[in-house]
Amino acid sequence: MKKILIIDDDIPIGNMLEETLSKEGYKIFRAYSGTEALFVFSKSKPDLVLLDLMLPGLHGEDVLPQIKGIPVIVVSAKVDIDNKVDVLLGGAVDYVTKPFHMKELLARISVHLRNADSMPVSSELTFSDMILDTNTHIVKIGSMEIKLTRTEYAILKLLMQNPTQVVTKSLLLDRISTDTPDCTESSLKMHISNLRKKLRKANNRDYIEAVWGIGFKMRAE
Repeated sequence: MKKILIIDDDIPIGNMLEETLSKEGYKIFRAYSGTEALFVFSKSKPDLVLLDLMLPGLHGEDVLPQIKGIPVIVVSAKVDIDNKVDVLLGGAVDYVTKPFHMKELLARISVHLRNADSMPVSSELTFSDMILDTNTHIVKIGSMEIKLTRTEYAILKLLMQNPTQVVTKSLLLDRISTDTPDCTESSLKMHISNLRKKLRKANNRDYIEAVWGIGFKMRAE
């Protein structure tokens, strides 16, 4: 079952979309602000996003650059051509103007989900000068190969899959359990510390930072 995240603070429109898309066989998630949307992304990864631009707090234009590897259809009342051009160049796959015909939106959703399924998935995750190959489990910084334990690799992979988000400790433990059996709440801090030391040796830079009381994230330069 394909999962669709609706990011819209207009409750009647969101309810209509959820009811119609659920009847079409999609699993629906909802977010009512840009900040809430980023929180949802930290918990799960939808197959497609319907994004309104005029959101409370963090606007849709600010959320869009943080959505990686997921087709985003902007659904907005903004009709200015510059708005459409900006978001399409900024990463959206489509732009639908409110009010819209539901039959047309369903067709666009179907097309973009089909296109996403047909796109080859890269085995490489990149962050700055670091590359992680999910097929070979090799991690390189520049030309230097970094030897990681199974647990360190699983932690780094999850953080690199969510490079702009803070990954909570509980989510880390839950997600990496499929890749490694030997990480517990009491040992997580040690594994993170060892991983940071190994990465730092490559070029004397910290790639991972702790967010006090919450979890960890990749550290921007």
